[in-house]
Amino acid sequence: MVRKLINIDYNSSKAIYEQIYDEILKLILSNVLKPDDKLPSVRELALLTKINPNTIQKAYKSLENDNYISTVKGIGNYVKSNEGLKDAHVTKQKETLREILISLKKLSLTNKDINELISEILSTI
Repeated sequence: MVRKLINIDYNSSKAIYEQIYDEILKLILSNVLKPDDKLPSVRELALLTKINPNTIQKAYKSLENDNYISTVKGIGNYVKSNEGLKDAHVTKQKETLREILISLKKLSLTNKDINELISEILSTI
């Protein structure tokens, strides 16, 4: 099931493990993958997607480090309870946004310029 829902763009500048991370995270946050659902094993997903197992492992490790999944050694990877999951995701995204805003300020953009950029982007989504 997960394989059919993971889309990899081989022409993207984004690393494949990051794309896998993003796709699985999207499935978790949209509740397609529910708490305690077992993810395919690294080998199984590697075979299904024709992606190197090390790449799959790197994506799983990142998901585990960011507290979206848990690994039970020798048994598998599981989606964590979504209690606080969305809050954790928002916190992570907030930090990313903060870094972007700092970089824009370093380019001497004013708060007004930044607000206009944000408004422009929000109007397109």
